[in-house]
Amino acid sequence: MKKKHLNARLICQVSAAAALVLAGNAMAADAFSSDSKWMTGDWGGERTKLIEQGIDIKADYVGEMGYNAHGGYNDDKTGRYSDQFGLGVALDLQKLWGWDNTQAKIQLTNRNGQNISNDRIGDPRAGTLSSSQEVYGRGHMVRLTQLWIQHQFFDNKLDVKAGYFGEGEDFNTFPCEFQNLAFCGSQVGNWATNIWYNWPVSQAAIRVKYNINDELYAQIGAYNQNPSQLEHGNGFKLSGSGTAGTVLPVELVWSPKVNSLPGEYRVGYYKSTADANDVREDANGNDAATTGDAYRVHSSKHGYWFVAQQQLTSHNGDASRGLNIAANATFHDKDTNFIDNYQSLMFVYKGPFDARPKDDVGIGVARIHVNDDVKKNAELLNASNGVSDYDNPVFSPIRETEYNYEINYGFHVTNWLTVRPNLQYITHPGGVDEVDNALVAGLKIQSVF
Repeated sequence: MKKKHLNARLICQVSAAAALVLAGNAMAADAFSSDSKWMTGDWGGERTKLIEQGIDIKADYVGEMGYNAHGGYNDDKTGRYSDQFGLGVALDLQKLWGWDNTQAKIQLTNRNGQNISNDRIGDPRAGTLSSSQEVYGRGHMVRLTQLWIQHQFFDNKLDVKAGYFGEGEDFNTFPCEFQNLAFCGSQVGNWATNIWYNWPVSQAAIRVKYNINDELYAQIGAYNQNPSQLEHGNGFKLSGSGTAGTVLPVELVWSPKVNSLPGEYRVGYYKSTADANDVREDANGNDAATTGDAYRVHSSKHGYWFVAQQQLTSHNGDASRGLNIAANATFHDKDTNFIDNYQSLMFVYKGPFDARPKDDVGIGVARIHVNDDVKKNAELLNASNGVSDYDNPVFSPIRETEYNYEINYGFHVTNWLTVRPNLQYITHPGGVDEVDNALVAGLKIQSVF
C-alpha cells in the first residue's frame, strides 16, 4: 500500500509540475522533447534568459527499485522502491549583482521509500555493508542540502567556499553511474562511521582550494561534525548545538590528459577531532566484551583515500564515447572504525553502439572489509553471553568481508531521462558467511525537470 501511495504521489507531482509550466506558457513547445535538456523544456525561452541573467533553476528526480531475485537472509520475493526529489537554484552573482567571480547555491532534497537490502538481503542483527539502492537513507524528510557562497581570488588561483554543504561535494568526489552504493559517490562517507556525512546531509563548512596549475590543485576543508543533524526533523538545522568536533580533510587532485583523453586522480586524508569509541578495548586495554567495562574513548579518528578515473579509448575520434576505468580505495582507523578498508574497480563504456551513441554499459566489483577487532569483539561477546548457535536471537553475527558486483545498461531515453536496469550480486551480505549470497534485480531512473 505504501508503494502505491508513493507511485501515485510521484505521478501527481510530476504531472502537476508539467501542467503548471505548460499552462503558464503556451509557447513551451519543447517540453517533453527528446532534444531538450529539461523535461519541462525551456519555458518558451524564459529558462535560458534566467540562466543568462545568473539564475539556473535545478529540479531533478532519482528513483530506484530493487527486487530480491535469489538468496539473501530472507528469500521471500518482493520489490522495494526508494526515491529522491531535488529542487534548487545556482546563482552567478557576478551576472546578478556585479560581484566578480562569485557563485552561490541553494538545494533542497526529499527522500522516501524502502530498501531491499534492509528488508530481505541482510540479517537484521547485522544489516548489509553496502546498499542495493544508493538513494535510500537519511530519513523520509525534506533537507537543506546546500546553502553556500563561493569566490575566486588572484586570477582564480584561490577558490574559497563557505556555508552549509557536505564533504563529498569537493573531497573524494565520484560520479553515480551505478545503483549499488559501493560504486556511487564519495566512498569515504560510506565507511567513515558517524563522522563524514554524504548527500543529502549538510554541515557548516569551509573549503579552500589552490590551483597550482591547469592540471593540479590542492584543497583543505573544515566541516562541523554534528550528529544531531542526522535526526529526523533537523533537516534545516543551522545552529551549532550538538557539535561533537570537526572533520578536517585535505586532498591533492591531478587531472591530466593521457593520449588527449581526460583523467582524474585524487589522494586525500581526513581527521575527525571528535571523541571516538574503540571497537574492542576498554580504558585499561582489556577486551570490553569480556570485562563489561565501557569502551576506551579516543580523542580523534582518521583515514585516507585514493581515487583514479581515466578514459582509455575514444570511438573514431569522438571523446564522448569510449572505455573508462575507475578505481576507489579507502583506509580507516583500526582502533575506532567499523570498516578498516574498502576497494572497488569499475569499467564504463559510453556510446557502445552507433545507433545508441549516448547510452552506456557498466560493470563493477567492490570489496568491503570489516575491522578484525570488530570480528573479535563479536566472538568475545558471544562467549560472554554463552551462545554459539547462529540461529539464537542473542547471537552476534560474525562479520568479515562483503563483495558487491553490478552490471548495468544506461538507456539515454532523452536528454532529460536515463533509465538504468541492472543486476547486482552480493557475496556474504553484511560480511556474514551464514547469509546466502544474493541476486538483486534493480532499476534506476534519473530525470531532470
